[in-house]
This record gives sequence, C-alpha cells and structure tokens, in this order.
Amino acid sequence: MNGKFITRDDFQTEVLENGVVRTIKGYIDDLMVAELIWKKGQEGAVHSHPHRQCDYVVKGTFEANVDGEKKILGPGECFYVEANVPHGLIALEDDAVVLDIFTPMREDFIKK
Repeated sequence: MNGKFITRDDFQTEVLENGVVRTIKGYIDDLMVAELIWKKGQEGAVHSHPHRQCDYVVKGTFEANVDGEKKILGPGECFYVEANVPHGLIALEDDAVVLDIFTPMREDFIKK
C-alpha cells in the first residue's frame, strides 16, 4: 500500500476458514491493522506467531485467551500479545468486531 490514506478501494477482504471475515485496513513495514467480524461461537484457535499484537474490541464480547489465561472483553477493551505467545478468541455475540494490530506487519496476510 502506498500513500498516507487508505480508502475502501484499497481494503483486502477475505472469509477465513473459520468463517470470520477479515479486512486488511492498511499497513506499512512495521505496522498492520485488520478488522475482523465474527458470529457467535466462531473461534480463532489458540496459535502463536513472531509478531506482537494488540486486539481492540470494537463491538460485542469475546472470550480472549492469552497464554492460557482467559478473560471476557467488551467494547473499548483490548489485550496485548508478545511475540510467540499462544493466544486465541471466541466470539460470544453475533456481529462482534475486533481490530487486530500487528508489528511488524503480517506479510502472510497480503494477497499477491
């Protein structure tokens, strides 16, 4: 992505294998923002990666799991994950939304 402004025409949206809809909102080399829209019961299985991450709950509630510790989070709340720490989410409501913020950006999310 080039430039300082990212508009709807630049967004990359895909449906993940768990049914969650992910839209890449923008990125630079050391930062990426993605919006994920979930239905009740959809799960982001516990996983880890070399990127640091912050998840910010925009709408709905989620059960967040960070390194085995679980907490219910709602709008305006977030969790942080250091590199290589296991983490996952379960949506507790329909049309729940989180923003995933990564550093560095997730090259594996970019469609070539």
